[in-house]
Amino acid sequence: MQSSASYSRQQLADLIFERLDQEKEKLQKEFALPGRINSCVVDDLLPESIARAIYEAFPSPEEMAIHKSIRENKRVAAQMNLYHPLLEEIVFAFQDPRIVACCESITGISGMMPDEHLYAGGISLMSKGNFLNPHLDNSHDNDRKRYRVLNLLYYVSPDWKLENGGNLELWDNGMDGRQRTIISAFNRLALMITNKSSYHSVSKVTADAKRCCISNYYFSEKPAEQEAYFHVTSFYGRPDESALKSAVLKADRNLRNLIRKITGKRIIPTKHIYKKD
Repeated sequence: MQSSASYSRQQLADLIFERLDQEKEKLQKEFALPGRINSCVVDDLLPESIARAIYEAFPSPEEMAIHKSIRENKRVAAQMNLYHPLLEEIVFAFQDPRIVACCESITGISGMMPDEHLYAGGISLMSKGNFLNPHLDNSHDNDRKRYRVLNLLYYVSPDWKLENGGNLELWDNGMDGRQRTIISAFNRLALMITNKSSYHSVSKVTADAKRCCISNYYFSEKPAEQEAYFHVTSFYGRPDESALKSAVLKADRNLRNLIRKITGKRIIPTKHIYKKD
């Protein structure tokens, strides 16, 4: 019997494609529901033993880069060849052409392309006290040539529950509305559109546990909107946070947007890129 930790990206892609294809009609309907951020989830994506092996393959937080500020507090990694081989295989399994095509059918977004350099993708880990404030993802790739149009978030922490925190929140009616929570449940894949109104966040982790996620982003030469647009990753204060924090985040996003539009460059170059040989 094959070890769960030895599956190749081809074998993993076969399993993912089969599951998505099984659920495609349901996912199409869910993604197209009106009045909310386009999104859908599929549970039991992979055999349980493989999903658990992926979770167990995660590095310790100390082996990952830390992103800590008033905007966020989490651990991330994109240089996948530094970690257990299974993690690189599952990350790139989601870039299989069959899966991209299936996601195009589910979402109705055409011309999508995965990113072999994992700009903002790869793996992330959040533990007690970690969070991600409401935000809009960067509208483009690192070179500002293609639009980011779809997030694929695969959660692998066993027995993850609502009360643990660390759950995906979608602000369907903007920051003046109420968030919709998608639990970061074990072996669940969430698909979410990325456009100029897809405000989302991750609630603060309250459990003494690790919330582990495999992240991929698909890009396109056309935006997931009727008109062209540009913005950097833009963070906002939660409704229950102080006015001061909201003001600081507003100044932060306005300054970074202005500098990027004028210079075309980031204030601080990103290190979250898979640098291949």
